[in-house]
Amino acid sequence: MNEIQKRVDELHKMLNQYSYEYYVKDNPTVPDSEYDQLLRELINIEDEHPEYRTADSPTVRVGGQAQSTFEKVQHDKPMLSLGNAFNADELRKFDQRIRGNIGEVTYMCELKIDGLAVSLKYEDGQFVQGLTRGDGTTGEDITENLRTIHAIPLKVEAPLTFEVRGEAYMPRQSFLKLNEEKEAKDEQPFANPRNAAAGSLRQQDTRLAAQRKLSVFLYSVNDFTQFEASTQSDALDELDRLGYKTNQERQIANNIDEVLEYIDKWTEQRESLPYDIDGIVIKVNSLEQQQELGFTQKSPRWAIAYKFPAEEVVTTLRDIELSIGRTGVVTPTAILDPVRVAGTTVSRASLHNGDLIQERDIRIGDSVIVKKAGDIIPEVVKSIIDRRPEDAEVYHMPTHCPSCGHELVRIEGEVALRCINPKCPAQLIEGLIHFVSRQAMNIDGLGDKIIQQLYENEVIKDVADIYYLSKEDLLPLERMGEKKVANLLAAIDASRENSLERFLFGLGIRHLGAKASQTIAEKYETMDRLLEVSEEELVEIYDVGEKLAQSIVTYLENEDVRALINKLKEKNVNMSYKGVKTTEVTGHPEFEGKTIVLTGKLQEMTRNEATEWLELQGASVTNSVTKKTDIVIAGKDAGSKLDKAEKLGTTVWSEAEFQDKQKEIED
Repeated sequence: MNEIQKRVDELHKMLNQYSYEYYVKDNPTVPDSEYDQLLRELINIEDEHPEYRTADSPTVRVGGQAQSTFEKVQHDKPMLSLGNAFNADELRKFDQRIRGNIGEVTYMCELKIDGLAVSLKYEDGQFVQGLTRGDGTTGEDITENLRTIHAIPLKVEAPLTFEVRGEAYMPRQSFLKLNEEKEAKDEQPFANPRNAAAGSLRQQDTRLAAQRKLSVFLYSVNDFTQFEASTQSDALDELDRLGYKTNQERQIANNIDEVLEYIDKWTEQRESLPYDIDGIVIKVNSLEQQQELGFTQKSPRWAIAYKFPAEEVVTTLRDIELSIGRTGVVTPTAILDPVRVAGTTVSRASLHNGDLIQERDIRIGDSVIVKKAGDIIPEVVKSIIDRRPEDAEVYHMPTHCPSCGHELVRIEGEVALRCINPKCPAQLIEGLIHFVSRQAMNIDGLGDKIIQQLYENEVIKDVADIYYLSKEDLLPLERMGEKKVANLLAAIDASRENSLERFLFGLGIRHLGAKASQTIAEKYETMDRLLEVSEEELVEIYDVGEKLAQSIVTYLENEDVRALINKLKEKNVNMSYKGVKTTEVTGHPEFEGKTIVLTGKLQEMTRNEATEWLELQGASVTNSVTKKTDIVIAGKDAGSKLDKAEKLGTTVWSEAEFQDKQKEIED
């Protein structure tokens, strides 16, 4: 064996092991920087020697091969749906029917993951094809996108030819982050994690699918002939041993009362999970008894899904408010009579777009049903037609921008209406607000209302004007005293020194998020170099697709933009990358190799900022508390993760203790 092949094999082995520990066991043994370094080494080898690139290489996880079509493929065995139960009586009837047919049974109780059902085919231990459920008989081939999910083994040690089935899902943290990025780019956020997962797995560009950080839980085997399993429990344990990710919250129930206890437990605790569930699946545990009970045309007789009741409330829609984002997207928002939904008071809810309002015939004055999509984002589900007042108003989306009066357009392939006037005041104000936001230039004290006042008084017209502000410009504003003005000018002055990635993100280039800004800034280091970059060069970066590359180049070629950049340079705004190069991260002995979990609300910094700082010190930040977690940092209102840490005897720091440690290191 030559040296290159030997090193490739070593890298495969290490990367697969680290990926398994991180994504399946939720117990990483090396910091992310170590994994990234090894992955880059493998990418470089494969770029120089394509003959060493294989279908099961860890490099496929980052995407790159286009998922050009989603071919329809017939399932070897239909992916049947489950019958539903909505209360204890219906479950007891299910139990009576089961015991009436086959006698005493035990049940396997599993959490019903709210995601997208998928099937995974393996030949001689190699992952060869992944399909959606589709209509149960025929699914879509989404193999390349499924390869980007780290929890799916591309190769298992045993040379098995079989099919496993499970649920691909988007963790809540990934969902919130994705929607934050979408809102930052003024794009329509996803309504819930399930829609986000489904949309991600149907991306033509696998790199986008890879960025969405999906995961999967496997729950069944299509053919047990190669398994030494006599129960559903045995089969799941065997999948664990093979390196698959199964849900560890499953539980055997000896009777229907224990099933109901399990349901009560997770009805109460479902919010503590890092992913969404919409019910509980109950299966006869014995595979022999499953076979004896058989199937109906639509579903197995030996299983049923208990569905959680969705928390939906009724309130009155008082008005529909329109907002114009910084890229001109017009978004309608429902103004409601305040009402409690899933633990919080809601007075505003998403209506997504004009098409939805029309399709659901939602009118001002209607009694409407409101729920929290994915238990996170309030949305209007529908109107209650029977309660509609006679004076309820049919709502029509405007034909012209409510801010500037310019005609609204609908770009091909988009649902949203958009104002394309580059001088639209609403867009310009939103662009200014974005520029000073926390993830961008982070100018504390320059809030939405102050920006609006400055713009309306024609003190500022673009982001560069912020650095020309004087004491005389600010003092006349509402609630601005000497001290506030001095602090604001100091914050503006300090922001000049920000690293290039913050400045890039702050410019508000369409489709450019914070992560891609970081990657691009690190690669090109200066704005001058970026101004010369081509689409072809940008596309070679893994975090950059064709759409984004085109957007960046088009934006930076604009003469007005170049004039703006020069105007900012004149005020000594930094245009160079100051961050630590990913390849140069060494870590601090206090944190190097430590596994850390953040929980609760941090007061002095965001979760992202804390995670970024910890990773720079060589720590690995994970979501779940396990026996191998080294430190839990607990902020305000810390919940179940703190409880678990205390039970396990894990070291717990308060936010104040964490800050003290930061000061020790930085001083």
